[in-house]
Amino acid sequence: MAEPKYSSLRLLAFSGPSIPIAALALPLAVYLPNFYAGPMGLGLATVGTIFMLARIWDVVIDPVLGQLSDRFPSRWGRRRQWLVVAVPILMISSWYIFLPTAPVSSEYLLAGLFGLYLGYTMVLLAHMSWGAELTDDYHERSRIQAWREALSIIGVVLVLTLPVIIEKIGGERVEAARVGVMGWFLIILVPLTIFVAVRSVGERKLRPQAHLPFRQAIKALVQNEALRRVVIADLASGFSASALGAMFIYEATYVWQVGQKASLLLLLYFFIGIAFIPVALIVSRRFGKHRTMIAASLFNVIFVPSLFLIPPGNFPVALGVMLFLGMNVAIPNVLYRSIMADIGDYDEVHSGQRRTGLFYALLTLTAKVGSALAIGVTFWALDLIGFDPKPGMQNSPEVLSHVNMIFVAVPFCANLFVAYMMWGFPIGPEEQIELRRILDERHLVEEAENTEAPPIG
Repeated sequence: MAEPKYSSLRLLAFSGPSIPIAALALPLAVYLPNFYAGPMGLGLATVGTIFMLARIWDVVIDPVLGQLSDRFPSRWGRRRQWLVVAVPILMISSWYIFLPTAPVSSEYLLAGLFGLYLGYTMVLLAHMSWGAELTDDYHERSRIQAWREALSIIGVVLVLTLPVIIEKIGGERVEAARVGVMGWFLIILVPLTIFVAVRSVGERKLRPQAHLPFRQAIKALVQNEALRRVVIADLASGFSASALGAMFIYEATYVWQVGQKASLLLLLYFFIGIAFIPVALIVSRRFGKHRTMIAASLFNVIFVPSLFLIPPGNFPVALGVMLFLGMNVAIPNVLYRSIMADIGDYDEVHSGQRRTGLFYALLTLTAKVGSALAIGVTFWALDLIGFDPKPGMQNSPEVLSHVNMIFVAVPFCANLFVAYMMWGFPIGPEEQIELRRILDERHLVEEAENTEAPPIG
């Protein structure tokens, strides 16, 4: 029998930190690389390399933080204290990166990104792991992650509204103003939403776990086919999303030629994704999470080439295409995170441990590696074809044609690969119910053994 559902109000409070988390992720992928490559004067190749190095730092800290949160609980539980610790780190780093004084050095950007990614990783891992441990029910997990994703998109919409307003106002330093206002948005929202979440929603009490020898722990991970499929698919998805994010302003401004309406396009693209999250949940309940994931990937494969149909300077057509493609934008994040909770059940059956933090660290790690590769590779590619992002520079029609081809080819190939990886995924609704049955029976036996009266005499 499914557990009682959390009320919408409690899930709203719990999901609040998703707003600044997403509001930080978007500028990292879309605005900050362009800002430091152009107005801050560091250049495409330098910025691409620095962002790749910063993401490699994430490769190191993700599994470390995941393991720490699993193994060292506090009186609050295993997750909430990490959200609180991350608050000052994020606030200071946001001020440092979003409100710089030109000129800046490569070392300045690298140091700021290291701090920003540290705080971001702490919040993201703790919040996702906390959500995964709120319930054992297959479909309720999707509902919780859907709330997180819905507020993530609201965060994206809110943070995108800010540059739209700045672009409307105009001025001599539009680029610096729109990045700076995003920084203040984070500085205010991070402590506010985390305070509400940790005060409103508790953590479920999980049973103590014995230490698992390192070799045995690694063996359980390596032999987990479902885990391999999801992390590889998420790597491809992260590469695609970050490549598109890093290139979007260039594509919209130079290829589609929509001028100051680029941020409005992106805002509406994410906004339409909120409306289709309930549709994704309905489809997932009917066909299962991994089959819905396959369908979402094939949707992108079929319809992403419609971006070629946008004529230069035609905002209505660009808006129509982006709204159509935006129906699919929220589905992968909801399903990957819900599926990973099910994989945690499989791992607990075979390893005897609940390693939620580590598993979500692997999920965020692959997404970040994909993002690092995407920004580095796409910026190098743009530099190679001769594209110049500096304000006022003219790029030839041939160069812009190559930009357009890269922008379409990346999601086409990545989503085709994701569909391939998720085909035949081994954990569906029936399999997850069986995993929970095994775990529940095991926990009942352990509780009976622990409460058994000691012998007399």
